[in-house]
Amino acid sequence: MDNREAIGSWLAGPRAAAEEMGVDFGYRGERLGLPEEGPGSVARFGRRLGALFVDWALCVIVAYGLITRDGAHAVENWALAVFFVLSVLTVGTVGSTPGKRLFRLRVVAEGGGRLGIGRVVVRSVLLCLAIPALIWDRDGRGLHDRLARAVQVRS
Repeated sequence: MDNREAIGSWLAGPRAAAEEMGVDFGYRGERLGLPEEGPGSVARFGRRLGALFVDWALCVIVAYGLITRDGAHAVENWALAVFFVLSVLTVGTVGSTPGKRLFRLRVVAEGGGRLGIGRVVVRSVLLCLAIPALIWDRDGRGLHDRLARAVQVRS
């Protein structure tokens, strides 16, 4: 192995290096019993980010229009509170937020079905903290989903 190969494997990350050595990780969601593609498969990052952007924009509009009006400096704090309530109410009842619905995503329990209210609250609190959502496992789930035993899938 020359220096270029060593640097290339480092840049590609440990997963790419392990796959190059013959380790088979399978596809995202295989360990959870989900299909590789189509409805029910693990949602990709781009869709989840788009849904989050739509939900956050809605929450900022609600916070500015209904709560703060003149206090623009408090909008972000109120938007976070609105986001928490939106997440708990919509994911807890219909399994998706307006943004997730727009991007054809839903949140389900690991074994399928709807999340219980306790798990939805845990997931929402961790999502509002932001850092747990940035730590992913090899199935592409954030720490907030892992701890709530949930997975975001395509509808």
